[in-house]
Amino acid sequence: MGRKHVNDAGTRKGDLPQKVCVACGRPFAWRRKWARDWDQVKFCSDRCRDG
Repeated sequence: MGRKHVNDAGTRKGDLPQKVCVACGRPFAWRRKWARDWDQVKFCSDRCRDG
């Protein structure tokens, strides 16, 4: 029996909110480091933001 990816709050990875990167068009999921400013996040990575 495999382990599920569940954080402390009991949320599965697949249940996290997602956005589409405005630079590359790929979907990316919420990360804890973006918790305070998720509404302002537009890029999936530093590479896309700097590109």
